[in-house]
Amino acid sequence: MVIWLIGLSGAGKTTIGRRIFETWKSEAAHTVFVDGDDIRALFKHDQRSDAHTLDGRRLNAEHITDLCAWLDRQGINVVCAILSVFPEMRQQNRKLFSDYFEVYLKVPMDELRRRDSKGLYAAADRGEMPNVVGIDIPFPEPDAADLVIENSGPGADPETLADEIFAKAMKAG
Repeated sequence: MVIWLIGLSGAGKTTIGRRIFETWKSEAAHTVFVDGDDIRALFKHDQRSDAHTLDGRRLNAEHITDLCAWLDRQGINVVCAILSVFPEMRQQNRKLFSDYFEVYLKVPMDELRRRDSKGLYAAADRGEMPNVVGIDIPFPEPDAADLVIENSGPGADPETLADEIFAKAMKAG
C-alpha cells in the first residue's frame, strides 16, 4: 500500500508522514518513508539549475512515483510526502499502485506563511525566490483525495492527525 501525503510546503507532510511511518513500521517491518525533499537531495536533483521550475518539479515527481511503484511491486509499504502538483500524476497513481490512499493536508496560505520554516514564502514575497508552489507556481488542489485534513487551528496535533490518517488508510486498504 502507498499512503500519499500531499500539500504545500509547511502543511505538515513530513512531520505527519514520519509519525505514520513509525506506527506502520512497528506493525509491518517492510515499510519505508519517502520524502520529496530527501529524494531531491539524494539524487542531487536540487543541484540542477531547473530543479524548482515546473519541468524540474515534474522530473522529481516522476522519480518519486517510479521509486514508490518499484517499492510497491516488491510488497513494501510506502508513506510518501510530496507536494504533488500534477493532477494527472495523482490520477495515474490510482492505477499504478497496488493500493493507494491519497491524503491532502490543507492549510490556509496565511498559516503556511506564519510557519514558513524553510523561509520559502518570505523569500518569494520579497521577490528573491522564483518557482515557489502556491505563490508563482499554481497548486491544483486535489479533487479526488481519499481524505482531506484541515491541518491548522486547535485540532491540528500532528500525532493525532497521523493516527487518524493511518487508521483510515488501513480501513480503506
